[in-house]
Amino acid sequence: MDIINLITQAAFTFAIFIIFATFHEYAHGWVAYRCGDPTAKQNGRLSLNPIVHIDLFWTIIMPIILLISTAGRFAIGSAKPVPVNPNLFHNPKRDIILVGLAGPGANVCWALILIGLMKLWEGANLVSPGTSIYKSVYELLFVCMYVNVMLIVFNMLPIPPLDGSRVLEALLSDRYAYYYAKISPYMLIALIALMYFGLFGRLFRFVLTLIILIFKL
Repeated sequence: MDIINLITQAAFTFAIFIIFATFHEYAHGWVAYRCGDPTAKQNGRLSLNPIVHIDLFWTIIMPIILLISTAGRFAIGSAKPVPVNPNLFHNPKRDIILVGLAGPGANVCWALILIGLMKLWEGANLVSPGTSIYKSVYELLFVCMYVNVMLIVFNMLPIPPLDGSRVLEALLSDRYAYYYAKISPYMLIALIALMYFGLFGRLFRFVLTLIILIFKL
């Protein structure tokens, strides 16, 4: 029964993750398009269809590896990065930052909306707080909010191909951007190693808890 519950919970969380990761990627593509780059649209990525945003490694393999290596305690993933061509941007330095922040920005908006809905549900008094209906709705809102915060934190890490790397590289001078690009592949290997041994999971949960507390103030 425990295994069945674990699989059911994992599948439920994965479905929620795919929904909000789709909004995340759509925001990247939409802002890139507004900044003059139609690459995402031409590749079918300016879409709210979750299937086109699924990546074999980031969306499926990595979460499964993390679930297995942490005995079901921790997993995280990402969608397929939206293709962009900075040469088509109106203002490449500025627009790379805007596109990089667009995805996490969409998740910030969703997190705030969901926190507002949680507070409304707490104060609505439509059903008793002790009933299963109350708990089910509240837990659904909380999981959706949690997934959005997770997407914000993970994608803002300054490690390629995550969004934080795009933003950081655009902010660096040409000299430091060159050195950053040279060490980037090793940063990804280090991140995977930290995840596998569970060290990243502990740090991530700590940061995630702080951000959720700040959002709920």
